[in-house]
Amino acid sequence: MRSSAVPAILLAALILSGCSASSGAEDVLANVPSSETTNAITKPSGPIPAAAVGNPAPQASPPQQALSWTGPVPEPQALVPADRPVGMPMPTERPVAMLMPADPDVDPGAGTKSPTRGRIYGHRFRDAKPINFGSTSPRKLAVHGVDVSRWQGEIDWQTLQKQGANFVYIKATDGGDHLDPMFKKNWRQAKEAGMKRGAYHFFYWCRTAGEQADWFIRNVPKEANALPPVIDVEWNGESSCKQRISRARVLEKMQVFLEKVERHYGQRPIIYTAPDFYRDNLKGELLNYPFWLRSVAAHPSKVYPGRKWLFWQYSGSGLSDGVDGKIDLNVFNGNESDWHDWVATR
Repeated sequence: MRSSAVPAILLAALILSGCSASSGAEDVLANVPSSETTNAITKPSGPIPAAAVGNPAPQASPPQQALSWTGPVPEPQALVPADRPVGMPMPTERPVAMLMPADPDVDPGAGTKSPTRGRIYGHRFRDAKPINFGSTSPRKLAVHGVDVSRWQGEIDWQTLQKQGANFVYIKATDGGDHLDPMFKKNWRQAKEAGMKRGAYHFFYWCRTAGEQADWFIRNVPKEANALPPVIDVEWNGESSCKQRISRARVLEKMQVFLEKVERHYGQRPIIYTAPDFYRDNLKGELLNYPFWLRSVAAHPSKVYPGRKWLFWQYSGSGLSDGVDGKIDLNVFNGNESDWHDWVATR
């Protein structure tokens, strides 16, 4: 009886060995997710439950026991009741950023802060000669700024910004041969302070427009995110060029300067002007250009009827802790969202 049983036992062992080699560990491992990932699939960080593979075959050797496929597999509590496919987000899940609390360090009285659009500082300037603008007060507009030149001397840019200067226009050039001695320093330090900044040119009527444009281009860097260049056109008896030319010549010269500067910087320049010069030369003209209007006693709609404007210079006697003496105060024509949208196109 023992001799007849041996061949049967050997035959059974051979059959079991063949089954294990063809349909055992490889078939089981085929159901285990690969460690590789693609751009569209996120590798799960938690444990992956073992997949059910039916009735396992008897283990033929101790190494096969390392797979431990027999018996029930305990369900990790962290995955209950995670019955959705691994790596596929539920449609009802909310982005983590939406659940974060508001920034506790932001001072509500100093403006707002956006993680992507920058902070707007509220108006905290004073004025040596305050004007009551009534219901059209510039304080009702959200985004204030300043313009500066050598006459402001050394500037504390961080303090100036916190006082409400969300942008600054910096005097760069006059005529065809004068550079403001503080321009390079102001240009660099305003950027270091994180302020939106642009440069302006004071136009001389006794110099050719082409050489003035070339002088401005030579001295003002072409930088991404800089505000559009500005041409300052006004009658100024205090400059070395007191000449007053005809309206036709004014417009001709301005057009040459504007077009040359726009070609270089890729932005349409802004026209800054004062009431008397506007009345003599610009009323009804250059409608395709943005205007920056000086009006320190009334709203621009009363001084420049019918003219659309981008900036309003509402004071030449502003006071700020960031500078010694007086400073020009300006405001953007729009709300915070309008400002961010406009800046984003620069």
